[in-house]
Amino acid sequence: MDTTTFYYVNKQAEPTGEHKVHQSGCDKLPSISNLVYLGEFSQCDEAISEAEKYFIHVNGCALCCKECHTP
Repeated sequence: MDTTTFYYVNKQAEPTGEHKVHQSGCDKLPSISNLVYLGEFSQCDEAISEAEKYFIHVNGCALCCKECHTP
């Protein structure tokens, strides 16, 4: 059974210049005013692709999108 999760990207870049992609409910999720809603996806790589439509440098959150996080 496929499950989907709500994904968001932070409008504010990290000091490294990356915009972090988060799942709903993440402990590191910024305030709603600093987020762009990306949609519902079954995998974080789909959310990363959507976030790249908004920002050039994106990365998955190390906490909630480990499989899409690049150190």
